[in-house]
Amino acid sequence: MPNAYLTLSEVESIAREAHRAQTDKAGRPYAEHLAAVADGVRVRGGGEDQMAAAWLHDAVEDGVLSARWLEDAPLSRRVKEMVLAVTKRDGEDLVAYTGRILATPGALLIKESDLAHNADPDRLAVLEPATRTRLTAKYAQVRGLLGLDGALGPVERRDQANPAEG
Repeated sequence: MPNAYLTLSEVESIAREAHRAQTDKAGRPYAEHLAAVADGVRVRGGGEDQMAAAWLHDAVEDGVLSARWLEDAPLSRRVKEMVLAVTKRDGEDLVAYTGRILATPGALLIKESDLAHNADPDRLAVLEPATRTRLTAKYAQVRGLLGLDGALGPVERRDQANPAEG
């Protein structure tokens, strides 16, 4: 019987196509950010579900794929829950947003990788100083709310963010 879910390669292709016309704040193809986040999840010990969610982490938020598409897509419930957990909602405050991430198994590792890439000094260096300052403060605030400010060691954080798949 064939696999009922999309493969990681298929998810990557869908994400690249969905974001094909999009660029990041520095004018780079948005797919570069998605690839970096997915690779960051892999390097941090994430599993395939987390890497799939990393590829799709901005798709609903950016409006390139609909929430309906996500609901109907042949993806595991876990992937869908992680994507929705890291999807910022209009008007949502950071406490509610980060609380949802922390409450969703596996989502923290995706957001940690996303924040790491967003805060990369090389990416930030090409932005206007005011934008760079604003985003640096925002990313630091989110990291603090998520407990990614050094309070937990890397192994504890990995275990919390990547619970055993079952």
